[in-house]
Amino acid sequence: MTVGSVVRRTGIRGPALQWVSLGSVGLSIGLWLRAKTVDQDERGNAERRAIFVGLWPSMIWLIAESMRREERS
Repeated sequence: MTVGSVVRRTGIRGPALQWVSLGSVGLSIGLWLRAKTVDQDERGNAERRAIFVGLWPSMIWLIAESMRREERS
């Protein structure tokens, strides 16, 4: 059982995950820009939050791709 098959059972399809992946890129950029507006005491946490969200897109995109490959075979 793969992650793609588990996600497919929930009713989520590959293209939706690809849009979520692109959305998380935008969210990461937004968080990074917002980090530049907060005071120095909170800037480190805000930047780490943006980097953490920035790690999501590749994982989400690969799950969508694995779901697409399983559908083809």
